[in-house]
Amino acid sequence: MENRGQPPRWVETLARLLERATMWGIRHWLLFANLAFFLYVLWAVLAPVFMHVGWFRVGKAIYWIYGPLCHQLPERSFFLFGPRWTYSLHMLQEHGVALGSLWQRKAFIGSPELGYKMAFCERDFALYGGFFLVGVIYGLTRRRWRPLPWKWYALSLVPLALDGTTQLVGLRESTWWLRVSTGFLFALTTIWALYPRLDQALQTSLEVDSHLSRGEIWQIEGE
Repeated sequence: MENRGQPPRWVETLARLLERATMWGIRHWLLFANLAFFLYVLWAVLAPVFMHVGWFRVGKAIYWIYGPLCHQLPERSFFLFGPRWTYSLHMLQEHGVALGSLWQRKAFIGSPELGYKMAFCERDFALYGGFFLVGVIYGLTRRRWRPLPWKWYALSLVPLALDGTTQLVGLRESTWWLRVSTGFLFALTTIWALYPRLDQALQTSLEVDSHLSRGEIWQIEGE
């Protein structure tokens, strides 16, 4: 006869399974983070591929999904399947592309003659690609990493802030290599500053949960 004060056996079994799944997810958080960044970059790169092979609905759907996440300006994006990887605004206009307004520039996906742009800009490609690449390197060598001091992390953000801000207000036009280098630097230093600290915090949490679970088992056995 079951004790009315105790939950049903299936509830206890389900709780144990959920606890194990949660612990497994915490231990493998880096796998999920790297996979998320990989998929985010992959689909942005696949957008011009789909356009090139004629899968226009799928390609345009990806551009639409990424639209709120990036400005997608063609003069700041990498192109695939064309004669050039990058185009300036002047080059695009020389090819007869109507880019009078910001919306027209964002809406221009590309053409068979010029190629098709990725679903996000050059800086985002370097940033999220950097998160994936450095994340994989971190996973292979994580025991050798020590957290980057916050003051150095803050200093590392200055190039990105200067490049993005001066371009935004119209003081100058950035270049693709500056966008790529500042985006990758942001990814590198963010992982360097956060991932070791996150690993340490999660490890501490797992150890505390392990001690609590053992204490509960000892308490039950003592009864």
